[in-house]
Amino acid sequence: MSTVPVTRVLADAEAVADFVAERIADGIERAREAGADYVLGCPSGRTPLPTYRALARLVRERGLAISHVRIALMDDYVVETESGFRNVDLEAHNSCRRFVRDEVVGPLNAAAADEGMAEDRLLQPDPANPEAYDELLREAGGIDCFLLASGAGDGHVAFNPPGSARDSGSRIVRLAEQTRIDNLGTFPQFGSLDAVPSHGLTVGIGTIAELSRSAIMIITTAEKREAFERVSTAAAYDPEWPATVVAECADALVVADRAAAGVREEAARQPVR
Repeated sequence: MSTVPVTRVLADAEAVADFVAERIADGIERAREAGADYVLGCPSGRTPLPTYRALARLVRERGLAISHVRIALMDDYVVETESGFRNVDLEAHNSCRRFVRDEVVGPLNAAAADEGMAEDRLLQPDPANPEAYDELLREAGGIDCFLLASGAGDGHVAFNPPGSARDSGSRIVRLAEQTRIDNLGTFPQFGSLDAVPSHGLTVGIGTIAELSRSAIMIITTAEKREAFERVSTAAAYDPEWPATVVAECADALVVADRAAAGVREEAARQPVR
């Protein structure tokens, strides 16, 4: 059922990262105690990176075992070939698979109290059959926590462009021009807009809404102020701003810093609602 998501505003991006990482670490620990897997949906990019680093620190400090954790990728760039689409090379600077390997799985495994996550604990869509990813996630029991981030210029979430249908599943999409512009900041090695791939492989809006047990939208920095206004007040999915899908998710939470929310420091000490 759609509802305006609970919103929490904290002092800065570091406080946001620590808060979100605590919630994830708690979930990982509870799942371990219950003898269950914990599936974490992971975006790549600048916004969630501090959270991943804070989570690795907590895993080390708490002495957490994480061999029961599974990581679900949200998207990746693809290139078109004569035989269809394929992922960009794994070692490419803009490879989301490389980002998750280097910035999520690697640091978590290095911090873990056990052997960490095996290679088969990483779930990722296949460009040759992207629709099958939703079934793979269902078979995994769904996503315990889907981390989400909103594009600053057009509200894209994963690679879902404005106009994406509420019931859309995992698929290959043509990237919106504003999404490609936003990603110049995420991957500065592109150098120019012409170098940014025109297509991406993404989970769908329906994938996020229907397969997540909880969702946390992270919104930080002043450039995300419009994103905060749109997402924190959305009572239902608005296809003009895909990140509003968080309103359709179970146990949804928006966590922002005061720069994104446009509030004074003293106001940021308390939840907005």
